[in-house]
Amino acid sequence: MIIEVLVELGNRNMNKTFDYLVPTSLESKIKIGIRVQVPFGKQQLEGFVLNIKKATSLEVELKEIITILDEEVILNEELLKLGKYIMNATLCTLISAYQVMLPKALKAKHKVSIQKKWESYITLSTTYDPYCKRNANQTQIISLLKTVGRMNKKELETISSSSVKTLLKHKVIIENKEEVYRRKNQTEILTKYPLTSLQKQIVEKVLEKRGKDQVFLLHGVTGSGKTEVYMELVEKTLKEGKESIVLVPEISLTEQIVARFQKRFSDDIAILHSRLSDGEKYDEWRKIARGEVKIVIGARSAIFAPLKNIGLLIIDEEHTTSYKQESTPKYHAIDIAKWRSNYHKCPLILGSATPTLESYARAKKGIYYLLEMKERVHQKALPEVEIVDMNQAMKTCKGHFSHLLTNKIQESLEKKEQVILLLNRRGYSSFVSCQQCGYVEKCPKCDITLTYHKSSGMLRCHYCGYATNQREFCPECSEKSMTNLGLGTEKIEEEIKQLFTTAKVIRMDFDTTSKKGAHEKIITSFQKQEYDILLGTQMIAKGLDFANVTLVGVINADTSLNIPDFRSSEYTYQLLSQVAGRSGRGEKKGNVIIQTFNQDHYAIQYAKNHDYEGFYQKEMSIRRELGYPPYYYLTTIKILSKNYDDAKNHSGKVFHYLEKNLTSTIILGPSIASVFKINNVYRFQIILKYKQEEKLTMILNNIIEHYKANSKVKIDIVFDPVHI
Repeated sequence: MIIEVLVELGNRNMNKTFDYLVPTSLESKIKIGIRVQVPFGKQQLEGFVLNIKKATSLEVELKEIITILDEEVILNEELLKLGKYIMNATLCTLISAYQVMLPKALKAKHKVSIQKKWESYITLSTTYDPYCKRNANQTQIISLLKTVGRMNKKELETISSSSVKTLLKHKVIIENKEEVYRRKNQTEILTKYPLTSLQKQIVEKVLEKRGKDQVFLLHGVTGSGKTEVYMELVEKTLKEGKESIVLVPEISLTEQIVARFQKRFSDDIAILHSRLSDGEKYDEWRKIARGEVKIVIGARSAIFAPLKNIGLLIIDEEHTTSYKQESTPKYHAIDIAKWRSNYHKCPLILGSATPTLESYARAKKGIYYLLEMKERVHQKALPEVEIVDMNQAMKTCKGHFSHLLTNKIQESLEKKEQVILLLNRRGYSSFVSCQQCGYVEKCPKCDITLTYHKSSGMLRCHYCGYATNQREFCPECSEKSMTNLGLGTEKIEEEIKQLFTTAKVIRMDFDTTSKKGAHEKIITSFQKQEYDILLGTQMIAKGLDFANVTLVGVINADTSLNIPDFRSSEYTYQLLSQVAGRSGRGEKKGNVIIQTFNQDHYAIQYAKNHDYEGFYQKEMSIRRELGYPPYYYLTTIKILSKNYDDAKNHSGKVFHYLEKNLTSTIILGPSIASVFKINNVYRFQIILKYKQEEKLTMILNNIIEHYKANSKVKIDIVFDPVHI
């Protein structure tokens, strides 16, 4: 028997299979989609079996595989096909497409070993002598086992570990090891809410398309009850004997939505997201592959869950940029969901209060089926939004808090109501500068300023992770005049504690949620009203549901407006609308205060009026005029090198090749990338804008092939980038 093996090397030169012989003793265990260990040159590598055949066309003596690593198939027929789709759609290697689908324990990667977790259980031997003399502890252990049948070994060892050992030695008791999962599900069951008439209509419209790969855009205002619709559809799918995948964009959202689903569906749920340990991911993946659960909830990578009979796919907050993977392979979860929807002939629901312009335009054209929920459940009012012009308010501000926001926070605290404050920038200050000469502390590896974090006393680069101590004296002019400028969540937290001395404040940003379980702990404690004010970055803006929050404050609405990106207005509208939606979700009326230096900007004004349709029309007219999505497709090509001249010269060569070969494409550049240097690598960029370009994939593949052996220059291509 001969097998074709795709080895773990990600080098583009190795983007092919290699033939190996299978020893007779292992032939019965070989299956397409399992991992094997093979000799490769002087190395031993792992790889996936992609084909089984009787003969080879190679005129060389084939080597034998070393061993088989899996009893069960890791990559089933669907995932094998999906990997090839990802390779062609993102121009990555096939091995990287397969690796991204799997937990670390199952990737074809040599020397990775993640063990199953086992628990020992004790039962009485059927042949033990009941009349044999025992000491008190031994007698107690035997009596317990007679009563309950079996017990965990650790529990029995609390009586006497030596007695357990003795009884095992004399075969009075028997030890059996059983595999257990590391993550425990809740078992509390929640009585489901009755659906409103509109929710029922939405559910029925989706159910009408069962058995078809229809994409729905569920455009529902914040608080309109989209999650209840999701759960009802999942329940209907379960009753048909089919499975569901539900994606959420943030880990912070995972905890709340998982809690709601678990209270509805008990332990029929697996969870997949980046904050699980490698062992937990391994357990959850195997739980899914074994068919032990029918519902998978998680962040981006959960779209690859190895379910075999999918009846429903849901992507909540579909507008979120985190659904696009930034590292290779640069896939978008929505594209993968569409592929799986087509494969399983099942509906895909994209839900959001602020859908991307591309999605809404497709819905308007009938490519997607548009479902709308324009009111909150039970006609609850959307929060009242007030704009504070900081150009005027700065004169009377207390720190970074306007007079209006300060008063509103105080009123909420006096009523024992809760407050959410958004500042989309972590750290204490956004940069450190010399007041004398203007010197700014920058990362030595990246073209970016360092952010000061007061809690650690360190300056950090948010791109490469470089960190250093803050210094008092300027390295340029030697003056003791280094000052923290800009604004971060740590500084705002400090100001809150000074202004509202009795308020209990909790901060939620990357720094406070870096430890395992931190998201859940913060959300749960705020839900239980152990804190009065939740301060955070954009991770608090989407999906969270706190009934006692009646005030949302945005410290600086202009942060996302100032991003040098054609989508900056869209990002600003989405962020403001989403965070405003956290207010007034319970019985009490909600209020929102937005502080800005650009009060007349259309994104801010449309957000104030909860007018998505108005924003959509305005932004679309600008996109049409400037030739941006959804009127044109975009692809970015980055030319990367540790040598500035190499990056610059080769970016020119790539440009001329594109100019010569692409006839229907607007080619912009080459120019320096928005962040010119990251981790000592210089970055030039070319932007392609096109409506249709038949030769594009072939031309880009030619460029990749040309540079695949170049050790000095790398090419990075992203289709439909979320940032440029």
